[in-house]
Amino acid sequence: MRTPEVRTRFLDYFAERGHTVVPSAPLPTPDPTLLFVNAGMVPFKPYLTGTAEPPWPRATSVQKCIRTLDIEEVGKTTRHGSFFQMNGNFSFGDYFKEEAIAHAWELSTKSIADGGYGLDPDRIWVTVHHSDGDARGLWRRIAGLPDERIVARGDEDNFWSMGVPGPCGPCSELYYDRGPALGREGGPEVDEDRYMEFWNLVFMQYERGEGPGKSGYPILGELPRRNIDTGMGLERMATLLQGVDNLYEIDETRPILDRAAELAGVRYGADHQADVRLRVVADHVRTALMLLTDGTAPGNEGRGYVLRRILRRAVRSMRQLGYEGLALPELLPVARDCMASSYPEVAEAYVRSAERADAEEDAFRSTLRQGTTVLDTAVATVKGEGGRSLPGAQAFLLHDTYGFPIDLTLEMAAEQGIEVDREGFTALMTAQRERARADARARKGAAPLDTAALRAVLDEHGPTDWRAWETLTTDSTVLAVLGPNGPVKAARADAVVTVILDRTPFYAESGGQESDAGRLTGASVEADVLDVQRPLPGLVAHQIRITAGDLAAGDVLRAAVDPDWRLGARQAHSGTHVLHAALREILGPSALQSGSYNRPGYLRLDFPWRGALSPLVRGDIEEAANRALRRDLPVGVEWMTLAQAKQGGALALFDETYGAKVRVVEIGGEWSRELCGGTHVERASQIGVVSLTAESSVGAGMRRLEAVVGLEGFDYLARERDLVTQITEQVPGPRAELPDRIAALLARLKASDKENARLRREASLSHAAELASAAADVSGTLLATTTINAPATEARNLAESVRNALPSNRPGVAAVAAQVEGKGILAVVVNARARELGLSAAELVKSALGGRGGGTGEAAQGGGVGAEELDRVLGALRAAVGGVG
Repeated sequence: MRTPEVRTRFLDYFAERGHTVVPSAPLPTPDPTLLFVNAGMVPFKPYLTGTAEPPWPRATSVQKCIRTLDIEEVGKTTRHGSFFQMNGNFSFGDYFKEEAIAHAWELSTKSIADGGYGLDPDRIWVTVHHSDGDARGLWRRIAGLPDERIVARGDEDNFWSMGVPGPCGPCSELYYDRGPALGREGGPEVDEDRYMEFWNLVFMQYERGEGPGKSGYPILGELPRRNIDTGMGLERMATLLQGVDNLYEIDETRPILDRAAELAGVRYGADHQADVRLRVVADHVRTALMLLTDGTAPGNEGRGYVLRRILRRAVRSMRQLGYEGLALPELLPVARDCMASSYPEVAEAYVRSAERADAEEDAFRSTLRQGTTVLDTAVATVKGEGGRSLPGAQAFLLHDTYGFPIDLTLEMAAEQGIEVDREGFTALMTAQRERARADARARKGAAPLDTAALRAVLDEHGPTDWRAWETLTTDSTVLAVLGPNGPVKAARADAVVTVILDRTPFYAESGGQESDAGRLTGASVEADVLDVQRPLPGLVAHQIRITAGDLAAGDVLRAAVDPDWRLGARQAHSGTHVLHAALREILGPSALQSGSYNRPGYLRLDFPWRGALSPLVRGDIEEAANRALRRDLPVGVEWMTLAQAKQGGALALFDETYGAKVRVVEIGGEWSRELCGGTHVERASQIGVVSLTAESSVGAGMRRLEAVVGLEGFDYLARERDLVTQITEQVPGPRAELPDRIAALLARLKASDKENARLRREASLSHAAELASAAADVSGTLLATTTINAPATEARNLAESVRNALPSNRPGVAAVAAQVEGKGILAVVVNARARELGLSAAELVKSALGGRGGGTGEAAQGGGVGAEELDRVLGALRAAVGGVG
């Protein structure tokens, strides 16, 4: 049975039993505790925890998931995959254990002809929590399972929670015996390769308290509403039904593996190490494609880094298999064909996905060449000194300077039998991040957020009543005042604190839009709003600076957004949508926004593209954007289902988990239609103007446009006009001829510079002969020295000319001291006879400069001294030459 059919049967079965079919959420998730959806229940978390009312009593989904904590195990075992799909059925206070167990047993064992999976009931084992006699009894009654195939386990295996205070409960897992060829007899406690887990049923009925790990925390009582959360591994069920050994060999991954083997000229199954690498390639290429499809772009932080790591591990595994060509253009199309039948968006977004992946492979090949050389040299040094560990500073240098990720350094060092000082590397990385965070906080003047205290406020008071789309002012009550170490009773003037209000008109930073600025005022307090964030889903946190009075929980305030700030923010966010639509109009649909940022008057937009845009293309994009403003296109907001939004061509660009309804912002109807939660103008003309200010590279295959809008846009154009006026005064003539006239001036300057350089070289050669003839005999070595006022390059050239003019049959050293703007530089070269005598240019420079400088034995230079010290430096050089001679 092919994997898409396994998927369809699951959804059809539960739809027939009253479950609403919910589409998979995108892999990126706004949950602050996660980078990606890592379990089927994640999109339903608000309904399971009770923070939001579920729109349906029961639901079913096949959710895309990513787990990378054990990425190093991918390919080595049959159970680890970085991308997987979780079939799930959920009940929100509707049915409980009996129906959940009955559904799982019926679907698993019902014949294929009747819409089931046709598993042999005599080969199914289950586990239950040791305290859950109800589940044991239900398995006996519903499935007729004997006691020996119902295994009791403890909290570590069969009691579920999210790891924090909240819902929890026992679970029951289903395993399938794949036969004695795959391991020992005795059930899942004996061998989980032979007995493969394929379904987990969570009976969510208790509330847990604070406590570490998976056990030892207190159970506070029963939940007001009992829920069901189940997860069937789609790949695992496909493995069972297709009769293959592991998830890398099912129909959605095996074609990628086979193509990789074909490219590398190896046979799967012939060599264990090659098999591991082929499985890594198959898993990672599929994972990367799904991440790219959902809008993740390779980067150095967070989600982008996970994708970058996965892509690079796939590329490197192909190189280790002996394939030196470009791998991703060969493998990604295979992955697309495997996944498109279940996820049509894979094919729709493929051009953009492939461009990003290809650019990343190009960049990584260059990084790999440079970084491998540096790493190999460092490893050789460690081994040469009898060491076994690469210093953390060296690993940090590879990461920070050469873009060599630490995981790659760890892998490559281990392959050569060397460990890495991971603690030293981590300390340097932590220090770098803390500096960056401190700088960011200093720029905003904001205090760090206390996550635990924020969660306590959310649990006690529920979500913030957010009114940013409706109004600029609200009458609000202070629910909590938080400092760096948690709640404070009162905050006084000049304090910077985090404030939670019961309702707020302030826009929290999201979707690329900067947070609002404004004021909080009350009977005894005034405060400036510095920053507004959503640190937890549903909770809005305001970081403020108190300018007068005292502030405490319970105070009633007037919260007011700065109207000018909000107008500028609306212009910038709508301007971003306009620029994005103009970009796609000129460059085509593959120029899809991959990131953006906007604040009042300014916006930037990143998009995948190879090569810089010409001035003509930039002009076309700017003109297309401003045509939309001149046409005064209407801006509309509409709520609809995600399916309706996609059908209408709306672009989902950001890391969102979508609910039953999504917000679609249109500018000129289908000309610009995007899912967006930001604030916008009513008509395009209110943006004023879109003026492009910069276009640059922000990574391999990624470009960035920057623009100003509104008053800032007009100010920018005015400054440009003034600048042209000033240049016209300096270069008289019609303005239209300015580019040609300036180009002519630059050409003349270039010709003059070239002629001056020629004259200097001729003078240098003439001077070199004089210096060589005047060389002093220092202990048998000819030493020619001089001091010039010139750059370091001219000093080096002159020294080489003097060296060449010295007699070749005698040891010779030429040294030129140069002074530039009060700084001294020393350049030294030696001839072959001097090298035979033991003279080294690098050692002479270091001796003369007190250890500074560098180069080779033949030529070296250094600085770090004042021009007034050059006579002393030349004297020290003379002494060093004499000492060797």
